Amino acid sequence: MQKIHPKTLQDLEFPTVREQISARCNTELGKQAALEILPYTDIVALKKILGQTSEYLASFSNDNRIPNHGFDQINAELRLLAIENTTLEISGFRRIASICKTMELHQKFLKKFKEYYPLLFEFSSALDSNTAIPSAIDNVIDKFGEIRDGASTELKQIRIRINEVRSKINQSFAAALGRYQGQDYLDEIRESVVENRRVLAVKAMHRKKVKGTVMGTSKTGSIVYIVPETTLGHTRELGNLEFEEKEEVQRILNELTDEIRPHQELLRSYQSYLTHIDVTASKAKYASEMDGLLPEINDNKELFLREAYHPLLYMTNKIKKEKTWPQTIQLHGENRIIVISGPNAGGKSITLKTIGLLQVMLQSGLLIPVHERSSVCLFDKILTDIGDNQSIENHLSTYSYRLKNMNQFLKKCNSNTLFLIDEFGTGSDPELGGALAEAFLEVFYEREAYGVITTHYANLKALANELPHATNANMLFNAKTLEPTFQLILGEAGSSFTFEVAQKNGIPYSLVNKAKKKIERGKVRFDATIAKLQKERSKMAQTGSRLQEEETKARDEAERLEKLNAKIKSKLENYQELYDHNQRMIQLGDKVNTAAERYFIDNKKRPLISELLRIVETENSKRKKTSAKEAKAKQTQKKQVAQELEKKIVKVRQEKKVQKKKAIQKEKNKPRPVFKVGDRVRMQDGKAVGSIDTLEKGKAVVNYGMFTTQVSVDQLELVESIKN
Repeated sequence: MQKIHPKTLQDLEFPTVREQISARCNTELGKQAALEILPYTDIVALKKILGQTSEYLASFSNDNRIPNHGFDQINAELRLLAIENTTLEISGFRRIASICKTMELHQKFLKKFKEYYPLLFEFSSALDSNTAIPSAIDNVIDKFGEIRDGASTELKQIRIRINEVRSKINQSFAAALGRYQGQDYLDEIRESVVENRRVLAVKAMHRKKVKGTVMGTSKTGSIVYIVPETTLGHTRELGNLEFEEKEEVQRILNELTDEIRPHQELLRSYQSYLTHIDVTASKAKYASEMDGLLPEINDNKELFLREAYHPLLYMTNKIKKEKTWPQTIQLHGENRIIVISGPNAGGKSITLKTIGLLQVMLQSGLLIPVHERSSVCLFDKILTDIGDNQSIENHLSTYSYRLKNMNQFLKKCNSNTLFLIDEFGTGSDPELGGALAEAFLEVFYEREAYGVITTHYANLKALANELPHATNANMLFNAKTLEPTFQLILGEAGSSFTFEVAQKNGIPYSLVNKAKKKIERGKVRFDATIAKLQKERSKMAQTGSRLQEEETKARDEAERLEKLNAKIKSKLENYQELYDHNQRMIQLGDKVNTAAERYFIDNKKRPLISELLRIVETENSKRKKTSAKEAKAKQTQKKQVAQELEKKIVKVRQEKKVQKKKAIQKEKNKPRPVFKVGDRVRMQDGKAVGSIDTLEKGKAVVNYGMFTTQVSVDQLELVESIKN
């Protein structure tokens, strides 16, 4: 593949995509690298990069998340390592150790999960692991960024002596402080610190009575700061030891720098790896936010973008919580060129840019927001002519600029080219410009180039209809509301709806009618026919969609009923088999019971045994010979059916109990009627109806005609109140 021209990237707004990816990087080097993303010229490298990004995206949805890859850049340290006799600072060593540890963590993780991330594992394993560098740094520098006492024997001894001298200084200072405080020579603050030394805060009037070195005075001059004479000797010794400590630390850092210096290229490769991972992670985040994925890459020169979204438009609308309309478009050997027509603001340019931007993104190693069944191919060149491109600097008009651009197209166009032209032929006299555009299109067609153009010119629509490997397409437009639907329809040209849109925007009908009379009648009829076809196509699409939905529902319902029927049939067969089995067992039980009764009466064993054997032989003669395995399976099936039936019976019983409890509870919650003599009543669990003869203390005598009975009124239900 060849390099894609920067103008093409600018036309398709690819720099904006790079900026959005850069914003999702964690490191400064990653942000910088993301802004420099360009389409790949090596197909093998491109496929690896796409695979790595796809693997990183997959890590977001499983439990094996790739470890953190953040780091602080070490470019300054690498420059110093390239110069002999230089020494790194402690912060530089810590950054180097951090990068080495992060790299080691990644290599271990990707080795452990190489089945999940084979391409990332291959990329990380290409670098040598080195645990010696962070180990050497950790032996010298602790986690707080301080040089360890054990970094060298000499440093340890020096620091021991420093601690001893500091202890002596503190002791001697404390003694002087106590003595002069007792003599009331010191101010209220007693002591202070000057030039990192403890000093006595002596009252100015007693300055000559205190032996030592004056280090300064207060702003008012009332206090003189003096180092006691007893501590001066120890202080000088401490200064010498601190100088020795500094020299020893410098020597240790020099040695550590020289130890790391041979590994500068390895460290550079570690930083490059982590930068690459940062960009890859950012690409994966970007893909995750816009539902991007890696489609199939074919070698058949077929571009099939199904439900494709314009990434920038999708991300913008996502923030605004607005709907983005996807497009489906297909280019292949039998349909290489698509001519899109239709009204302005109908989505033609967005469709064109969607195709171009997705192709550039894919060839730059980015995942794209399309349906998983999409299939794409790769192009050597992507040529674009989008937008006004008027050049004030070069004193070129729009049309002159476009002609220069078309000249470049003619030089570069071949069978491995994808060209995208917006408003093809505009900028000049419609008839002359249209004729020239038609000639250009014929050349592109003859060279077997792939392309998509948008136009309003009827001659280009006609040419696309005549060429066998080209086709018309239009952006669907609602003729009633004159609003775009943003749906691309292949196979027919689109009307510009020029006069309809003008009327909708308030242009007087008389003026529109006058304009219609000024143009050729055939042109109006042609445009009207196209508009009519579009309306019919829209109706057919809606009807087809509705019929398809109904067909799907009917098919789903038929499948559901068929499954239900099969299930019921299977259960009925099982229940019938169980019923037959139980009936046979009952008959068999009756026979055995008869034999048992006979034996009970006559107590004769021989006839009993003979009868039992006859029963067994009769039953066995009815059985089919089956293997032990089949018999066991059949028995298991019977048990399962019996268990299922038992469960259902138990469930039904439980449901009846619950319903009964609810009914009882409902009766309890119902307000009790006030009974009167003569009311017709019945018992709560009875059917006979009688009338109340007497009522006394919650008891009622109910007359049923043939007999009377005394019951509690709580057990009675009111059937009919006596009429007054």
